[in-house]
Amino acid sequence: MITILGIESSCDDTAAAVIRDEVLLSNIISSQKVHESYGGVVPELASRAHQQNIIPVVDEALKKAGVTKDEITAIAFTRGPGLMGSLLVGTSFAKGLAAALDIPMMDINHLQAHVLAHFIKEDKEDTNQPSFPFLCLLVSGGNSQIIVVKSHKEMEIIGQTIDDAAGEAFDKCAKVMGLGYPGGPIVNKLANQGNPDRFKFNKPHIAGYDYSFSGLKTSFLYFLRDELKNDPGFIEKNKEDLCASLQKTIIDILMDKLRKAAKDLNIKEVAVAGGVSANSGLRDAFEDHSKKYGWKIHIPKFGYTTDNAAMVAISGYYKYQDNEFCEMDAAPFARVTV
Repeated sequence: MITILGIESSCDDTAAAVIRDEVLLSNIISSQKVHESYGGVVPELASRAHQQNIIPVVDEALKKAGVTKDEITAIAFTRGPGLMGSLLVGTSFAKGLAAALDIPMMDINHLQAHVLAHFIKEDKEDTNQPSFPFLCLLVSGGNSQIIVVKSHKEMEIIGQTIDDAAGEAFDKCAKVMGLGYPGGPIVNKLANQGNPDRFKFNKPHIAGYDYSFSGLKTSFLYFLRDELKNDPGFIEKNKEDLCASLQKTIIDILMDKLRKAAKDLNIKEVAVAGGVSANSGLRDAFEDHSKKYGWKIHIPKFGYTTDNAAMVAISGYYKYQDNEFCEMDAAPFARVTV
């Protein structure tokens, strides 16, 4: 039996999970509420909270899994990308525990882990994993990418944002409307009550499979500015329709490029991953494309959309099988692509 302890600390969620032979035994996440009043993650506060949370979170993950520390085969930890202070906490803890238990470590790329979350099994009979090759739309606050996944180890980015990410567009437009943080879930909730065809916003014309969301964000800002001159209460009176129209525009941009890639590459197996994959409109779009274009789609459970350690543990499981271990001098990194 291969028992992997996964540790995730790339941003503001401290997480630990235990996977045994691809089957998830526990997945514990401690979120940090302190950032809400600041309208975004404060790196220094995040790293301090990780220091407070990591031991209790790992302890709870082991207890829930019914696993002792001596039964851990290896430790997988997020090495990057992410906030450097937050990553240092998880990296240092993983190194210390691995040294104490005299077991190997596997360093995990946070973005690849989001893709590999689709291979987490909740029981031995779970067979709903993607087949290679498949396309994965990775969408989060910091990334919007189309990836050809050729194996657990080989992933090729064929399209990515040249400026803002989709999640960033959601959050920044929500902030302009005064909706609070994090903006994405608030926009999604209000969008479900609005008319997505009420307002039209600019869509970028970018070659290939790349994305751009900065122009949409700017046009949204200017649109609100002009409307507020005529009616100071415009946002409050129309926030549901504004959110629905904004969400539809972002999803249309995402799906247009993904649909083009699937057609050009003749790939019918398509997955979505990352924080924005929790968006109900995007999930509906995937279901719609499945019916229209015969895609076999893979949509993650909500618990695997945000940052979590289960995706780190499953990534570590495959690295362990290939003897891809990490040295003690490995340093975390803040920025990289898949």
